[in-house]
Amino acid sequence: MEINIHRGTKEIGGNCIEVSTQSTSVLFDFGMPLVEPDKTEFDYNKYKSLSTKELIKKKILPDIPGLYTGKSQTIDAIVISHPHMDHYGFMGFASNKIPVYIGNATNELIKISNTFTPSNVVINNPIFYNSEKLFTVGDITIIPYLNDHSAFDAYSFLIEGEGQRLFYSGDFRGHGRKGSLLTKLTNNPPANIDYLLMEGTNIGRTTKSKPEEEIENELVKVFKEPGKINLIYQAGQNIDRIVSVFKACQKMDKILVLDIYLAFIMAKLVKVTGNNLPYPSRNFPQIKVFFSSYASNRMVKELGKQELYNFQPYKITKDEIDKNYKNIVMIVRPSLMAHLKGLKNIDNGNLIYSLWEGYKTKGSTKTFIDYLIINRNFNYHYIHSSGHADLNTLKDLVNGINPKKLIPIHTFKKDEYKRLFKKPVVKIIDGQKYKCRSLPLPDTCW
Repeated sequence: MEINIHRGTKEIGGNCIEVSTQSTSVLFDFGMPLVEPDKTEFDYNKYKSLSTKELIKKKILPDIPGLYTGKSQTIDAIVISHPHMDHYGFMGFASNKIPVYIGNATNELIKISNTFTPSNVVINNPIFYNSEKLFTVGDITIIPYLNDHSAFDAYSFLIEGEGQRLFYSGDFRGHGRKGSLLTKLTNNPPANIDYLLMEGTNIGRTTKSKPEEEIENELVKVFKEPGKINLIYQAGQNIDRIVSVFKACQKMDKILVLDIYLAFIMAKLVKVTGNNLPYPSRNFPQIKVFFSSYASNRMVKELGKQELYNFQPYKITKDEIDKNYKNIVMIVRPSLMAHLKGLKNIDNGNLIYSLWEGYKTKGSTKTFIDYLIINRNFNYHYIHSSGHADLNTLKDLVNGINPKKLIPIHTFKKDEYKRLFKKPVVKIIDGQKYKCRSLPLPDTCW
């Protein structure tokens, strides 16, 4: 079995991993990078006018024969681990003849992104896998394991071919609302793993990550402050965080306001998964829906008026928010700023920022935060926890899986792996094939 990490050995994001045998090649993730080679933020808008050939020449797209439209097919399948753009964002360039293995909820979240944002990544041939259910592509067998991650429906994979066993961690953590999944995996791991291909986003950070229950408690403390509206700025598809906000609202008898985009996400996930998630319905009367203009128009255009009308019984107007601002908790983002400007009574409220702090100084995020703090005199609170494993959790996975060798992925700190995890570490360079062997060789391991 051979491994070719086309992107990801020296950066966070943009995962693209080819695993192949003599007769079969499978691509795990096909993500858009987060950074340029100089580690500045990647902006695809600078390149979107280029052809596939030009993007390959500039090394924006990996040079993988048989992956792109118009090429003879040599990639037998693509497996997507979860619905973050740095793991699926370049799927629009892949040949639509290649079958794509994906979680059902992940596929729905990608379709929702297409509906409400300029994203247009269409999964043409989805084949839905299920956690801990084996599937095969040629002579490669794959078992997905549902992960705890800030993305809903995220997976790790056990991959076996030609007598070698590889475990790809995907993106994971142990401090979210599904942290028991990691405990279950490490207590009863797959046996005889030759290679653990493990993300290391948080290597270099020494702090322990807050569990979602602690996030919930911190939210409650802020919500206790009387006479203030509470605005939460968080990632729209971070479902664990929405649940934490909802539970904090329950404890403080607050009304949770979701705009139509978030309301649609929660309702769709309940329908697809059957999970008992909070969503606008008779079961959760304290959740109301704000019909933001842009998202409402997109919904009508892409899905029809009936989808909008489904949320009519739970609608809350701008005037109702203004009147009841003391009891309102609303999840917001920069595109809602025009609506917030129309609210008269929200001055001196609480802004709870629940994203990576590095985004605060950039573009529309900075403009949005500055408006609320400077123009509306909001109090700023930072309440957040990473979507990725902290160092202790990474060690738990290594100790549980107990691989013969480690392969760094999704990290800027690959040189730290051997020191931190006390395992032989395979030195793989982007775009260079590594042939799996039973024993480490001096020129391939640190």
